[in-house]
Amino acid sequence: MNDYDLLVVGSANADLVIGVERRPGAGETVLGSDLSVHPGGKGANQAVAAARLGARTALLARVGDDAHGRLLLDAQRAAGVDTVGLLVGGAPTGVALITVDPSGDNSIVVSPGANGRLTPQDVRAAAGLFHASRVVSAQLEIPLETVAEVVRCLAPGSRFVLNPSPPRPLPAEVLAACDPLIVNEHEARVILGDAAVGDEPEDWARILLAKGPRSVVVTLGADGALAASAEGVVRVASVPVDAVDTTGAGDSFTAALAWKLGTGSSLAEAAAYAARVGAAAVTRRGAQESFPTAQEVAAL
Repeated sequence: MNDYDLLVVGSANADLVIGVERRPGAGETVLGSDLSVHPGGKGANQAVAAARLGARTALLARVGDDAHGRLLLDAQRAAGVDTVGLLVGGAPTGVALITVDPSGDNSIVVSPGANGRLTPQDVRAAAGLFHASRVVSAQLEIPLETVAEVVRCLAPGSRFVLNPSPPRPLPAEVLAACDPLIVNEHEARVILGDAAVGDEPEDWARILLAKGPRSVVVTLGADGALAASAEGVVRVASVPVDAVDTTGAGDSFTAALAWKLGTGSSLAEAAAYAARVGAAAVTRRGAQESFPTAQEVAAL
């Protein structure tokens, strides 16, 4: 029996958030709201989202020996995440500078900090976590060589889920392990590069599948998502909600999908549940504080 439903390997950031009437253009200054500081980072977000849903979750990440690092450690523990893999030191904690407009859309600039010091050696040293985990999830706010090492350290029978954000071209070794690769439109286009993409998400999914992943999920915001594998492509409906803040919604989607796959759900079933989780998350402000419990998802 696995000790963990989900092991998340990824980033942990302090989110510095300012509300704005509109995001500034080049060379422009706009006034914003008071600054608020929240625990974030795609890896830490996914771990909290999964734990809040009831998954037995561990996080492998690196933070600085500073106030932001302590904020992140406390947030993980409060959510019920096992922090045995949360490493400290090497650089200041990563920071994300986030502006959010009245529609809930956001723009984010990330300073990786300690996230950039999460090394392949750190991954190898955490072999016990990998062997104890049913599903392993990663993102690209840590070095790509570290993500590649994650793939090499997967235990037999475990499943690897990757959200390639921020997007970049991926080596064949990493693509081949993805089950699924989870992308939005922008991420899909970056990974596909010069490939003839077309305008339909179904086309993106099929071309991405041909590049090696075992399965692909394309998130489409208010239009839901689609799940693609060798068995075909399935559309997943969205859940209509009044969006307040989209920060972290993709992280909650990925966490929910990864957890559900580990419980035996099909790709389409897991994506449908993840869409409900993501919809619940956008109805509240912030990232981790917006993530729903399983009971809140059921009531949506």
